[in-house]
Amino acid sequence: MRRRRAVTLFALVAGVYAAVFVALLARSPLLRLDWRLAMWRPYRQWPELRELLDILVVAGQRGPTMTAALAWLGWRYWRSRNPRPLLVFLTALLLLNVSVGAVKLGTGRLGPGSAHTLGSTEFLRGGDVFPSGHTANCLVTWGTLAHLATRHRTAAAVAAALAAVVVGLATVYLGTHWFSDVLGGWAAGALVLLALPYCEPFAEWVVVRVRRLGARLGADPASWLGPGAAVGTAVPAVPAVRAVRGRGGPGGWAASALRAFASWWLNPAAATAAFHPRIWNERGPPRVSDMS
Repeated sequence: MRRRRAVTLFALVAGVYAAVFVALLARSPLLRLDWRLAMWRPYRQWPELRELLDILVVAGQRGPTMTAALAWLGWRYWRSRNPRPLLVFLTALLLLNVSVGAVKLGTGRLGPGSAHTLGSTEFLRGGDVFPSGHTANCLVTWGTLAHLATRHRTAAAVAAALAAVVVGLATVYLGTHWFSDVLGGWAAGALVLLALPYCEPFAEWVVVRVRRLGARLGADPASWLGPGAAVGTAVPAVPAVRAVRGRGGPGGWAASALRAFASWWLNPAAATAAFHPRIWNERGPPRVSDMS
């Protein structure tokens, strides 16, 4: 029943998204509202709000929001050693960039400040304003963080929704987006949030795979040894070492260098033995046949 409700809600939001696009193509009252708001120029009607909204709209910019979110999730990973929240957030960003970016490129709509023809939809003019990326990014970023929160999730979800409303209307006020762009941004962001729970198993799969690989390396490092590991350190036979081994032989100096680097990466204590002068004196420097 819960899954059916989620699918129904997803279909409704997708229908709203499509209806906004069709309404613009049909030159409905929504298009006339776009032009009236753009020509009214709200930033001139209430100039005292411009400085404040210039600051608030940063809550929807991809760079600052992503930096803040990754900083918090990185700190959370450092505390819990659980990469799942970080992977879920990166999955949400991937869904957002692919879905919104594809529609932006497909519609090519110009913003109010670059419009050419009065009353036109301004589609296929080389622009990228439909749907509003600020609005969708704000809703997805803060909505995903609310989804990943361990406490006060309801309050965080309400705050994310309010932030998306404020950012969307602020872009209309500043004249960077049409009102229909904001409607499309809300719908696009909501679709990503609705699809995210069904993409979380992929993040879980990645976590399980990485942990299995780490356990395998820690439990049986001898199975990864290369034949030239003379210092007795456990080093994975990485592809680069295999390639060098084929050209210069198991005892080649380049293979020894790569094994020493891998030893340091896996076990810093092994670096002391790997770089011991005796080892390098036995192998000697690389020999060049053209030199006398």
